[in-house]
Amino acid sequence: MVSHPASGVLLMDVLISPMILFFVLGALAALIRSDLAIPEGISKAVALYLMAAIGLKGGVQLSETGFTGDLVAAGFAGVALSLLLPLPVFWVARAIGRLDRLSAGAIAAHYGSVSVVTFVTGIEVLKAAGLPADGYMVAVMALMEAPAILVGLWLARSGMEKSSRGDQGKSAGHGMTEAFTNGSIVLLAGSFLIGLVVGREGFAQVSPLFEGGFRGMLCLFLLDMGLLATRQLLKSRNLTPVLVLSAVVMALINGTFGVLLGTALGLSPGSAAALGILAGSASYIAAPAAVRLALPQVNVGLPLTMSLAVTFPCNLIVGIPVYVAMARALG
Repeated sequence: MVSHPASGVLLMDVLISPMILFFVLGALAALIRSDLAIPEGISKAVALYLMAAIGLKGGVQLSETGFTGDLVAAGFAGVALSLLLPLPVFWVARAIGRLDRLSAGAIAAHYGSVSVVTFVTGIEVLKAAGLPADGYMVAVMALMEAPAILVGLWLARSGMEKSSRGDQGKSAGHGMTEAFTNGSIVLLAGSFLIGLVVGREGFAQVSPLFEGGFRGMLCLFLLDMGLLATRQLLKSRNLTPVLVLSAVVMALINGTFGVLLGTALGLSPGSAAALGILAGSASYIAAPAAVRLALPQVNVGLPLTMSLAVTFPCNLIVGIPVYVAMARALG
């Protein structure tokens, strides 16, 4: 991927990267109704590989830098964003999208939480742009997953009758358990701790696997994401133009706020951009699973389509280069 350290990351730099082009290939294949498909078992294996690799590398980086004030500041900022971002998203879904409280709460949970794949892709873009994020941002990402889901569920249930809330207490508890024990978060956190313990010397034993093949595996995964996102969009029947526009605008506003907050806290440009990428992303793995358990009467298809088929591609093509350019200019 071509980068221009002097002028910032341009949109074309991202568009011509192999990672994004594989996503586009998947989208085009879905548009022409091709039977191209990544077998589910392989797709899951690639996803597990990516989670383990990014966690390990983040832990190794932190083992070399140690615990710093920036880590604490970034952690608090991440949790604060995760708790607060669902609130304006909920208002937009209710006031502009004209959705009921339950659906708006489900969308708030998705958009307050984070997308691991968007983060992983953003980290690679930052590295290629000469603005690597600090290793502790992997831990920040793990911290941001569950709080937003909790807030979204609370917003969805806050207007219900007490009897209804009582009837659904058990399912809500299961939903939060799902958020905290989601496989991607467990693997990320666990591999992060392993990297922290073994350090650079221990990581050298497995680096050919987890470093050498990382970008190639990411290309395959994004090919699958392109297929999945486009097919989800094509079969959607309840996604209105207002909701599509809201999904794009909310993500860009959230991401911009994340970059500004990270810069104000004195984080490095790479880490500030990573915080923006996290804030601007939307969950399509942990949040749908948690919402499905906690709010079984909600159609998870709408927030899932918004996050996966609209916000995810928007972040890959527009959001990430914008956040990186902002962080470079402000830093």
